[in-house]
Formats: sequence, C-alpha cells, structure tokens
Amino acid sequence: MSEIIVAKFGGSSLADSNQFKKVKDIVFSNKKRKYIVPSAPGKRYKDDEKITDLLFQCYNSIENKEKFIETFKIIEDRYIQICNELELDLDISSYCEEIKNTVYQNKSLDYIVSRGEYLNAIVLAGYLGFKFVDAAEVIVFLEDGKLNFDETQSRLYKMSLDYDYAVIPGFYGATDKGIVKVFSRGGSDFSGSLVANGVNASLYENWTDVSGFLKADPRIVDHPRHIEKITYKELRELSYMGASVLHEDAVFPVKKSKIPIQIRNTNNPMDEGTLILSDFESPKYPKTITGIAGKKDFTVIAIEKMLMNEEKGFLRKLLSIIEDNDISVEHIPSGIDSVSLIISDEELRNKLDKVIEEIRIKLSPDSVEVYPNMALMAVVGKGMIRTRGISARLFTALKEQQINVRMISQGSSEINIIIGIENEDFESAVNAVYYAFEQANI
Repeated sequence: MSEIIVAKFGGSSLADSNQFKKVKDIVFSNKKRKYIVPSAPGKRYKDDEKITDLLFQCYNSIENKEKFIETFKIIEDRYIQICNELELDLDISSYCEEIKNTVYQNKSLDYIVSRGEYLNAIVLAGYLGFKFVDAAEVIVFLEDGKLNFDETQSRLYKMSLDYDYAVIPGFYGATDKGIVKVFSRGGSDFSGSLVANGVNASLYENWTDVSGFLKADPRIVDHPRHIEKITYKELRELSYMGASVLHEDAVFPVKKSKIPIQIRNTNNPMDEGTLILSDFESPKYPKTITGIAGKKDFTVIAIEKMLMNEEKGFLRKLLSIIEDNDISVEHIPSGIDSVSLIISDEELRNKLDKVIEEIRIKLSPDSVEVYPNMALMAVVGKGMIRTRGISARLFTALKEQQINVRMISQGSSEINIIIGIENEDFESAVNAVYYAFEQANI
C-alpha cells in the first residue's frame, strides 16, 4: 500500500487567491498528499474579517432580511474574487444562492457557520482538480450531537477506496438524517485528524501560518528556540496550558493509530516545522525541557481543618460542592490538615461567595482563605524523567529573580512541573526558567 499524507490547511493558508496558489504548489510537490482538509478563509489583513465570523453575523441577522443579504453578499463576493483571480471556471454564485434559500427554510446555526468550509472546499477541489467530498457524507454525528467515530472511520475508508485524491471540508459533519453538526471552533484540526485516521495515513500535516511550536511564547521570550520533535503527551500538556498552535482535541484520532502530525508553515514550506510523535516513539532528546507555557488569572481557595485526613468523605463532599456549582478545578494540592483548590477566574465568575458559604456550612472547616491573582506555569519535557538537578535549576532561576513560588505540582510521570506564582511575576518567571535551561544547554 502506498503512503498517504492528509494535509489540513488553516484559514490563513487559504485567505485569498495568492494563498490558494501556495497551497496548490505544496500539494502538487508531493503526490502522497492525497486528501486535503480546508478551513474557511481567514483574515487577509489586520482589520479584515474571517468568513466564519461573517457567517455568525449572518445567523444573528436572519430576522433582518436586508441585513442578512448585505452581509452574505460580502461573503459571496470574496469567493467570487478568489475564483476570478484563479481563473477558475466555477459558478460559485449558484452554490451561494442554494445556501441562502436553505437558510431561509432552516435557521440552523451549525448549518450556516459551516458553509465557509463547504464553499472553500468546493473552490479548492476545482482548483486542484480533486474530487469534492462533502463532509456531511463522511463525518457522522449521532442525534445527540456526539461523533459516531466508528461509522465515520468506515465511511472515510470507503471514500479512500473510491477516490485517490479528494478535498473534504473541515469543521462539520451531519447526522444520518442530514442535519449538519459542527465541532467547536478550531474543529477543522479535528476533522483533518479524523480523515488521517480513516484513510490510514502515514502522516497528518497541519499547515498554518507558523513553523511549528516554539519552546516559549515569543510575546514573552525573545526569539525562543524552535521545537523539532514533541510527543503527544507533551503537546497536550503545552496546549492545555495555553500553547495554541494546534487544536487540542486533534491529537486523539491520530494518536489511536500512532500517526505522526507535522505542523508546517504555508508561507515557508521549506521549514521542517514540528513533528509530533507517538509517546511510544519518543525522540532522542537533545534538550531536557521541551517547552514552557502558562496562563494567568487563577484563584486559590485554601481550606484547613484539624484531622482532615481522618474525616472520611471530606474530599468527596468538597468536590461535590464544586461540581454542583458547575466549576472545573485545575489542581488540588493537599497536606495532612489542608487542601487547596486552584480554579480559573473564568470558571469562578460570580460563584466565589456562594462556594465559600457552602464549604463553611457543609464541611465546617477551621479556616477558608482566598488568594486571587495567581498564574500557572508548566515546564514540560519527557527528557526530565530521571534527570537529576531539574528542580534545583528551576527553583534557583526563580529565586535569583526574587519570584515567590505559591504552589508546586508534579505528577508521577515526571513529564511536567506546574508552578504557581503571582500574576505580576508570570512573564519574569517564564524568561528566568527558559534562559536557565537554554544557557545550560540542557
């Protein structure tokens, strides 16, 4: 069986006709690139609007027919311009007219916001000379909105037998009754991953406007080093803590089949990008630390009670209070007579006073203290496992910058160390830790 590459191109990669030309050169430079998954066109310049955002505006103005037509005309004109500049013989207006008629009959949000990918895939398929396969035919959702994974994989495999080359729009699928459903924003990454798994790809390429992952946020660290190779676990840890090159959920379908992912730059296709490998195919690590990421704005709820460790059900009752208030907890550091909940401010919103009151009533603690304005920084790397001196170097770097550590957490896998610090110390902490390891060349 010949090797197959599935290539997903993001909105910035297909924002205008010049970007389409770059994509065509990339696709045709390797015959193994057989199945292409496009997003809707992104911004062409700073103050431009993404097609998907315009489609949301269309949905919000459905009741105002004049406003809807005005906004949809902007979308249609953009596709017409792309087709004209590519000298593509495609009546894109007829597809737009069909969409407008359907919208008036069915005001489904999922349907209308998915049409950016739908139209872009039609244009790209025509430009490449590939078969257009509607995602509604191969990405299958159940009636409750959940993905029917097995049926989706079956249909994608059959598609690969029917068509050697195809373009499948990202972001959406449909139920067996033809009702369009979408993934979350950024879900085209997940669509590409599903296609890669379904067609038994040897590689899943994710083309965007950056050349892969960097070891730290370039808005914080000047010219951070590029990450050549990373494992799925490291990717998930960094993505969860804010490193947002790839949609976090995109890992799971390809991880199941151990298909590597390569992040590539459409504007610099000669860059090798970052290769994401199975955890069982761990690369040889030239560096101990793979990456550093983090987020601000967390609150700590610190609870103390004498003989807490002997009170059966204490932690269960505490977590029940959190669950009943629909709150997710980031970390739960604990001692013999104390436990702390670290929660993002976004999760707490206006619930803090209610949660504190319920803790006092239901758990009768000796004290409950609230500490706001905390940031979390994750130092991630499989190379840390059984490497001596990692923690010493990390905390020495923070001490030298007079940064107070408020929380430390490390799992048994030793793949990451989570540090809690003040919001105001976050940027200094990231720089201190990054340069401590870079200068030591470990």
